[in-house]
Amino acid sequence: MTSPDSSATRATPNAPNAPARVAAVQMVSAPDVARNLADAGRWVAEAADAGAQLVLLPEYFCYMGQRDTDKLSLREQPGHGPIQDFLAETARRNGVWLIGGTMPLAAPEPGRVLNTTLVYGPDGSSAARYDKIHLFNFVKGEEAYDEARTIRPGETVRTFEAPFGRVGLSVCYDLRFPELYRAMGDCTLMVVPAAFTYTTGRAHWELLLRARAIENQCYVLASAQGGVHENGRRTWGHSMLIDPWGDIVAQREDDGAGVVVGDIDPARLAAVRQSLPALRHRVLGAIGDAHDAPAPAPATPARAQG
Repeated sequence: MTSPDSSATRATPNAPNAPARVAAVQMVSAPDVARNLADAGRWVAEAADAGAQLVLLPEYFCYMGQRDTDKLSLREQPGHGPIQDFLAETARRNGVWLIGGTMPLAAPEPGRVLNTTLVYGPDGSSAARYDKIHLFNFVKGEEAYDEARTIRPGETVRTFEAPFGRVGLSVCYDLRFPELYRAMGDCTLMVVPAAFTYTTGRAHWELLLRARAIENQCYVLASAQGGVHENGRRTWGHSMLIDPWGDIVAQREDDGAGVVVGDIDPARLAAVRQSLPALRHRVLGAIGDAHDAPAPAPATPARAQG
């Protein structure tokens, strides 16, 4: 693996209809921003060395605190801050499209943040932003989570155009809401940075990812937190790339940090859609252009708004 300071010349433009290589980084983030950023930088460099043109970091790649409220102290204003600067410089240095999992951006109210995915192009310029819409709420025995206490939900569906096609943005719990993915329109790739719990991940992670790929007839790239964190939380991991037929192209089977690399093949995408034109057979709605479309109304707006 080359140093993270190596020249940003590894990812090259695709020839027409040539496969595009993408990568998902799996991490076990700690309550130490500097350490997490250093680790993420090394994994992005390794993915770029493997030929990846787009690299996806997991949810909370930059920080997993001891308490939910710890992330409030790390919030940054849009466009400014050490985490955003890291993402921009890492994308530029490695010459990749970099999707920065999630990080805390400032929200209007002081007690909450936005859980935000930021996308940077190979030149380090800002390309897209998505604020997580659906907020996780889960109680089983002594295991309990309620993201609405510290996170303000986003309001807008987001996609962006990469050289190989449209990319739809989502985060973790969004995965359970298929209407969000339909609202993205015709995508080549949909991404899911996540920190699924071990309990929910073991039961539903692969099943839901494959369902989203099959019903939208596109590739799905998922990068996860995976392992036991310093705060005692255990996350599921199993970062993977899935093709439009629902087949797993590449997957990390073990806990711990690492990189999953695989190719998006335009010929595979076209063949699936031609042999089973399900998207054209829709009766209750048609795929249109969903750039910056309003989000579907939340099922429980009062809870989602805290």
